[in-house]
Amino acid sequence: MTRPCCLRHIGCCPNASVFKPAGIPLHALDMVTLTLDEVEALRLADLNGLYQAQAADQMKISRSTFARIVESARRKTADALIHGKALRMEGGTVTIKKARTS
Repeated sequence: MTRPCCLRHIGCCPNASVFKPAGIPLHALDMVTLTLDEVEALRLADLNGLYQAQAADQMKISRSTFARIVESARRKTADALIHGKALRMEGGTVTIKKARTS
């Protein structure tokens, strides 16, 4: 029996839920699914340039868990780009952080 997945905290949801190669209908493409925590890991590490420890703190997970998540996200993204697959972003054990109001 595997250990249950802990809740991952994400800053936002992506504006689009699917990306695909231009000119090919979605139904004709293989699909790769990124979970929302994988999208958040890519955003924090690759877009924002945070170190793994900083990004893990923001997601309220361990650094080693963050490393596994971002590695999986990068592998799936590369697979979609190199092999011309559609990329769907959905699911995962996440909660969206609420913006602070002053």
